[in-house]
Amino acid sequence: MILIGLDPGLGTTGWGVIRAEGNRLSHIANGHVRTGSAMPLPARLAALHDGLHDLFALHRPQAAAVEEVFVNMNPQSTLKLGQARGVVLLAAARHGLDVGEYAPSLVKKAVVGTGGAEKAQVHAMVARLLPGVKIAGADAADALAVAITHAHHLASARRLG
Repeated sequence: MILIGLDPGLGTTGWGVIRAEGNRLSHIANGHVRTGSAMPLPARLAALHDGLHDLFALHRPQAAAVEEVFVNMNPQSTLKLGQARGVVLLAAARHGLDVGEYAPSLVKKAVVGTGGAEKAQVHAMVARLLPGVKIAGADAADALAVAITHAHHLASARRLG
């Protein structure tokens, strides 16, 4: 099964595509969809949607996983993040993908073993779980971690079902 993990952001949305065959995971691709900060908000959201549409058409994932929004101190930043996340969910739904949604602490627990792991620990484990991967940056590493979490979740559901 081909899975795509997404780490939503208005300026940068990280993405990571993996293949899950039972408990074996392999890296396919990772990167970013970026929008220009000088663009008006509606244009940025449209650019994000278009980038995701192209990405889904290229890699043809069978399922998607998205990191849930965390609330930060700046309400405007949280609102923009929520709008970007909405576009991510819409794009996945438009491509007929089932979407898993995971809190950052659950992603850390699934990948590292503790929900309080530091980002560096998560990124190191992503590199360990996907040998030979060249990670395109922190947002892409986070997206790969979300995809790995979804793969583990799906494997557990198959074992229990």
